[in-house]
Amino acid sequence: MPNSSSVSEFLLLAFADTRKLQLLHFGLFLGIYLAALLGNGLILTAIACEHRLHTPMYFFLLNLALLDLGCISTTLPKAMANALWDNRAISYAECVTQLFVFAFLFEAEFCLLTVMAYDRYIAICKPLHYGSLLGTRACAKMAAAAWGSGFLNAVLHTTNTFSLPLCQGNAVDQFFCEIPQILKLSCSDAYLREVGALVFSVSLALGCFVYIVVSYVQIFRAVLRMPSEQGKHKAFSMCLPHLAVVSLFLITIMFAYLKPPYISSPSLDLAVSFLYSVVPPAVNPLIYSMRNKKLKDAVRKLFEYIFLQN
Repeated sequence: MPNSSSVSEFLLLAFADTRKLQLLHFGLFLGIYLAALLGNGLILTAIACEHRLHTPMYFFLLNLALLDLGCISTTLPKAMANALWDNRAISYAECVTQLFVFAFLFEAEFCLLTVMAYDRYIAICKPLHYGSLLGTRACAKMAAAAWGSGFLNAVLHTTNTFSLPLCQGNAVDQFFCEIPQILKLSCSDAYLREVGALVFSVSLALGCFVYIVVSYVQIFRAVLRMPSEQGKHKAFSMCLPHLAVVSLFLITIMFAYLKPPYISSPSLDLAVSFLYSVVPPAVNPLIYSMRNKKLKDAVRKLFEYIFLQN
């Protein structure tokens, strides 16, 4: 029975079989990737250069943009290269690295979205304590906790997943190395070793989800009690982008992992995984910039400075 040490490479699932469709997918992926790079890059640069945006809210948004850039850069370039060169192979070391980095950034992003919910809760429900509760040191600690949680989660899952003997071949039914698909290649009697780690991650994600829901219940109660319509509008403008990003994140994840088995198929799984791993990092910058005047002004000033320099 072969184990993981005898596997030198894995075969990823291709988006298309014909050469024309492969090139079409490459062009589509390239467009999405460039849009994600541009959107997140503009947010990073605008927040770093504009002193008015050096606040806790934008500090966390800067971290979110970094995580989005990392997530989409972990999966999409390899998919583009495979589509361009008509190749499905990924080396064992590349697969381990891809799985580790994606698990790290993905878990860190959910933890960071939870921290951002706390930031919105303090800003609206306890505005007088905002400066004391969310000082520079506190923000740095919370961001570090989000990144650290993602790192520990990735170490746990990567170690468990690739310590299992692989006896079901090397064909991964996904366009990137994903934990559930690697586990399908393992032996059935060893599969349970990863269940404990999965339960831990699900419990952590459920805790984050409950915290976000409770925070927004308190936020909406506070907003509805505001006497000023202008105050309500400002509060909703602060919260809606974050709520939209969280909703997009959770809906795509739940559809990917909680959909009924009878509607599952390789093509559907491929499309759903594309939705949760690629679409949010590309769309998040647009969501955050649509209703944020300060951010749009900072981006406009950045473009004006670039054009004046040229």
